[in-house]
Amino acid sequence: MKKVLEYITDVLSQAFVQCGYEEKYGKVGISNRPDLCEYQCNGAMAAAKVYKKAPIIIADEIVKLLENHSLFEEIVSVKPGFINIKICGEFLKNYLQEMAVTPKFGCQMEKEPKTILVDYGGANVAKPLHVGHLRSAVIGESIKRTKRFFGNRVIGDVHLGDWGLQMGLIIEELHDRQPDLVYFDADYKGEYPKESPLTISEMEEIYPIASERSKKDAVFAERAHKATFRLQNGDPAYLALWKHIMNVSKADLKRNYDNLEVTFDLWKGESDAQPYIPDMIDDMIERNVAYQSQGAIVIDVALETDTKEIPPCLIRKSDGASLYATSDLATMLEREQLYQPDEYIYMTDKRQELYFTQVFRAAKKAGIVKSDTAMNFIGFGTVNGKDGKPFKTREGGVMRLENLISEINKAVYQKMEENAQKKGTSLEKEEVEKTVPIVGLSALKYGDLSNQASKDYIFDVDKFSSFEGNTGPYILYTIVRIKSILNKYTERGKMLEEADHLCCPTSGSEKGLMLTVSRFSDAIETAYSELAPYKICQYIYDLSNDLNHFYHETRIIDEENEEQQKSWIALLKLVKQILECGIDLLGFSAPDKM
Repeated sequence: MKKVLEYITDVLSQAFVQCGYEEKYGKVGISNRPDLCEYQCNGAMAAAKVYKKAPIIIADEIVKLLENHSLFEEIVSVKPGFINIKICGEFLKNYLQEMAVTPKFGCQMEKEPKTILVDYGGANVAKPLHVGHLRSAVIGESIKRTKRFFGNRVIGDVHLGDWGLQMGLIIEELHDRQPDLVYFDADYKGEYPKESPLTISEMEEIYPIASERSKKDAVFAERAHKATFRLQNGDPAYLALWKHIMNVSKADLKRNYDNLEVTFDLWKGESDAQPYIPDMIDDMIERNVAYQSQGAIVIDVALETDTKEIPPCLIRKSDGASLYATSDLATMLEREQLYQPDEYIYMTDKRQELYFTQVFRAAKKAGIVKSDTAMNFIGFGTVNGKDGKPFKTREGGVMRLENLISEINKAVYQKMEENAQKKGTSLEKEEVEKTVPIVGLSALKYGDLSNQASKDYIFDVDKFSSFEGNTGPYILYTIVRIKSILNKYTERGKMLEEADHLCCPTSGSEKGLMLTVSRFSDAIETAYSELAPYKICQYIYDLSNDLNHFYHETRIIDEENEEQQKSWIALLKLVKQILECGIDLLGFSAPDKM
């Protein structure tokens, strides 16, 4: 579906050509002075330099040609040479009418859908999810949903850290605590138990103790390294323990990700890449892609065009150990064999940008990934407390994600209770239990996604849980307000299905709302192409503001003109659908009441 800006630009471009100028000068943009006009063309300013005319003379020529055009309610030239435009209500009404019946509200789907691999989550097995895992999960989920919205085949992978030293640390700490377990009996030849010797709470208690112990006890640290080596070389007892740890930990991770409404198509980890590593490295050496340097194996990835030093990509240490880069390259090799992605999207802390530059270049140089495959890195900033430092618990530790969710749910409950008291009503327990987690999730996700990914942001529980301002609960409150109006409409015996047409706008607030509705595809397509969920947030916040402005100025339910009322109800239905589409792309939903 053609965009409003495209309609206006086409008309202006033709006018410039008719007046003897190049059509490129007819480009139109949204006005940054909505008090003066809705759209603006500045082409006369640029054309003046080429055609040696005063810009106002060129602008006057264009306006004179178009002053009676049916697309415009008003088109005027303003010194020194701007063309200010207001579009016709009839055109706007028809445009929204078409949007309402067009799939995806007129967004342009991919003509050739791609297979896209989104690597996000990145949690480590045997460790609890904490606030540091929030951004990759939330941003990744929104990008995955947005990419799918446009018709692509999107594969989301949690890519677990499940093959590193933490496994050796847990195994050795468990050995010291329960030395009689069969896994530590060198003479044991039977089947290993099906039940795990560890619960998730025991596992999460053991790891930090073992990690801290290894920093002070060199002998224990060496044991942990040897245990990791034994595991990675297929020791049956340690593999059996590893499987227990994996099963228990994955079940807990899934529970926590479910609470975030974050899902993965693949639950693969670093361990899945291990079988590919030996042949991959041998092949790289044989083809002279990789070479030995001071006992290690590296790939040169620097380019002549680099403005800063890009060190070689290290893929095997001098002691024969693999590294993260080795695992990531082997993971790409597996993904190419299984899925043949057209595009990769990786999300991690922005401090890893250099690392991913090295890995992406190494993957293409080695021929693991085709040279024309898009490889995108989204580096995100940190979640900080009000003191501007990384978000901590009151005791100074890293906050667990489930505790963060609980904290924001409590704040949402308090806000709902305050609102109920203002209205002189009380909260129903059943309604609260159902509504608070929905609103809390919107506060959490919107609070994150409304910020540009690369920027750090302050996690402010009071601000994020507010029902006013640029917050998730405010967006949900707007949707619930629309639902309430539609319910009142049907309670009066009227049919929503019959409210299926629009009239021309009758007020400035109505036209402003309709204009913002018409810009849906612009906003969503920009968020899609730029991998920028915050642009969806900007759009639905503007739309919510315009809806509430219209609501406060318009007596919708008491309107006596039935055709006018039907038009407003049709408009509200469309706004509701678009807002619901927007929040779904962000990864949360709306309740029926708040």
